[in-house]
Amino acid sequence: MRLKIAIVGCGTGGQAASILLARAGHDVRVFERAPVLAPVGAGLLVQPTGASVLGRIGVGEELRKLATPIERLHGVTHRGRVVMDLCYRDLRPDLVGLGLQRSAISAALLRVMDDEGVELTLGTPIVRAEGCDVVSESGERFGGFDLVVGADGARSALRAQHAPLVRRDRAYAWGALWFVGEDPEGRYGRDLAQVYRGTRTMLGFLPSGRTQADDTRRVSVFWSVPASSWRGHHAVDLEGWKREVRALTDRADPLLEQIDDPERLIFAPYRDVVLKRPHEGRVAFIGDAAHAMSPQLGQGVNLALLDASALADGLARCDGVEEGLRAYARARARSVAYYQFASRWLTPVFQSDRTPVGWGRDALMGPAGRLGVFRNQMLLSLTGIKTGVLSRSELPDEQ
Repeated sequence: MRLKIAIVGCGTGGQAASILLARAGHDVRVFERAPVLAPVGAGLLVQPTGASVLGRIGVGEELRKLATPIERLHGVTHRGRVVMDLCYRDLRPDLVGLGLQRSAISAALLRVMDDEGVELTLGTPIVRAEGCDVVSESGERFGGFDLVVGADGARSALRAQHAPLVRRDRAYAWGALWFVGEDPEGRYGRDLAQVYRGTRTMLGFLPSGRTQADDTRRVSVFWSVPASSWRGHHAVDLEGWKREVRALTDRADPLLEQIDDPERLIFAPYRDVVLKRPHEGRVAFIGDAAHAMSPQLGQGVNLALLDASALADGLARCDGVEEGLRAYARARARSVAYYQFASRWLTPVFQSDRTPVGWGRDALMGPAGRLGVFRNQMLLSLTGIKTGVLSRSELPDEQ
């Protein structure tokens, strides 16, 4: 079965899907709204599950050389009380996460897309699918496809067209300000580190590797903010914001010195999206278009990579498109449902106005995390292999 496939969106999920589908013998065309591919945003934490898909694609070793290995998730209150201390090696000695720049992942995948003959159409915002045709914002129609894949993110235009599929599509009340700075001395180490004051204030540091082999290592810093407070860069009191950060911890000082303009800060809102199923007719959804969630469990890019892999596998195993899409949905249902549920309930524990929740978190999470069973479940969730409260898949043999 050789298909002609349109993929809408050239983020990590869309790129991975295009490669795996083209490699399976399909004719693939990717439509991207941006006129130039210049990935923006903070660094990403690629979990072992996502790293296994990058390895399958053939870029795993290349990206591992650019990444900062993340060995631990460590969170403390502003007074130094430990809330979380999770080490990957407690599950397996060789296990790490990968702190990576979006641009490094994109560049590696773009080269493979070119090698596999994927057609890339830039500057073309696709706003709807009509049957298996796709239509751009300007009204231009591109037709003759056997399958359309929506990989156009949390605010997917294609998903908006399929309202009966949507069970939930809500903006979270909280988001984050991000900045990616230089860390030439490696002072931020190999931990994803966080500092909290209650549930309203959170600062995090993610070592994020290099874009190219000769670049300076970078670190992404994120600061929790209510979405309602974001009124654009012009409204940011930069010096006032820096004072707030410094009042929490002095660990951010080397990065704050690099921020000389509010435009260097990136505001990232969150959405909570649940679909009845990730396909309708011959339109399928992957990544945030299928299941946007808050980043509390750090699974966004990993779920997108796993979706891409499962979609390619489902189509390869089955005789027809519809059957292949049902196989894709079955393969992803339990894992996606678990992470949607867990991230939804975990978010208020770290980002909300619920001050008493923060008291309970600070008092209980640290001691609970030292208990074997609870600690193990937290680690399994972190690595991306949970498929339910009491179920899991296997860790990848290699990353």
